[in-house]
Amino acid sequence: MNNEQLRQRFGRRLRLGIIGGGPGVWIGEMHRSAAELDRWWHVVAGVFSSDAARSRTAGPQIGVDAARSYGDVAEMLENEARRGDRIDAVAIMTPNDAHYPQAAAALDAGLDVIGDKPVSHDFAQACDLVARARRNRRLYAIAHGYSAYPMTRYARHLARSGALGALRLVQVEYIQSGLATRIEDTPQTNRLRWLLDPERRGLALVMGAIGCHAQHLACATTGLNVTRVSADVCALMPDRKVIDYASALLELDGGVRGTFTVTQAAAGGENDIRLRVYGEKGMIDWSHRDASYLRVALQGESMKMVGRGDPGLPADVIGAGRTPRGHPEGLREAFANIYAEIAQERIARELDVEIPQPPYPRIEEGAHTMAFIEACVASQQRGGWVEVARIPRR
Repeated sequence: MNNEQLRQRFGRRLRLGIIGGGPGVWIGEMHRSAAELDRWWHVVAGVFSSDAARSRTAGPQIGVDAARSYGDVAEMLENEARRGDRIDAVAIMTPNDAHYPQAAAALDAGLDVIGDKPVSHDFAQACDLVARARRNRRLYAIAHGYSAYPMTRYARHLARSGALGALRLVQVEYIQSGLATRIEDTPQTNRLRWLLDPERRGLALVMGAIGCHAQHLACATTGLNVTRVSADVCALMPDRKVIDYASALLELDGGVRGTFTVTQAAAGGENDIRLRVYGEKGMIDWSHRDASYLRVALQGESMKMVGRGDPGLPADVIGAGRTPRGHPEGLREAFANIYAEIAQERIARELDVEIPQPPYPRIEEGAHTMAFIEACVASQQRGGWVEVARIPRR
């Protein structure tokens, strides 16, 4: 059964509740518009602010019925459970420390989850979310949009299909400049206050912000997990108390080697994530600055530039794009791919039909990220290689 048949047989859009991301919040607009882009979801309810009064007034500003614009998450879950047209899932885009309790509550209420990263404060909480999702038979997608571009999906296809031969080396980096100045000395907004609060930001600021994206892209593309790390985790900005830089040597499944570098304190840097994967037969190279193209260089052949929409690409890679080759697409469309794929799996379950497992980022991948972050921090403290913890078996 193809996607259009799934949609027609199910007969309606899935209903989505939003947690966070009220009017004027960039990430909220990204999630809401991506969810509705392909008509799989309809945003019908939400909690849009930690301030109850502000949340209730925010909903109608973005088209949500005032009766379903709630003051807090518990109120939304309780009220929606009594409705015949209750929400099917929640999308979480709140500060880091809220991700785990909000996702746990939603899973226990029988709802699927699409959540921002990091999924939790630590690996133990992430494993708990894995267990709750499995116990409640719920789906949990993570908004790692970089792994959902058509050309990173093609990189995944090449790396996993054997086109590069046995994999040998993975290099990933993510460079930004947002912390290249002393933001600590500027007027403190609500966002800066939680970012700079060690109890709220998570184990390492740069890892929760962008490092998790880089690690996930490397692992999702190759199909390999990181088994151990030797890391340097610190602040590039003098006298800074939060971590704005991490670099690590990696060992992945099967002894594949890797390098990992992320920072938000590179003056002049732009939102630049880059991945290179080398195998015995050749390499692939993808950069977010040229996201619609993938460089493929096989040993003994000229380098090829493969573009989104090129003839001969796998059908699922072509299907991940929406406009003809040469017309730019971006992060919103990548987010929309994640929303579409979890919707398709949810609907297939409801209809009791089998479809190939969609490749959207899952909670198990989020748990591996938290284990990776903990291992990097421990490596810095111990001064050597540290094993990355494994998710407990079912």
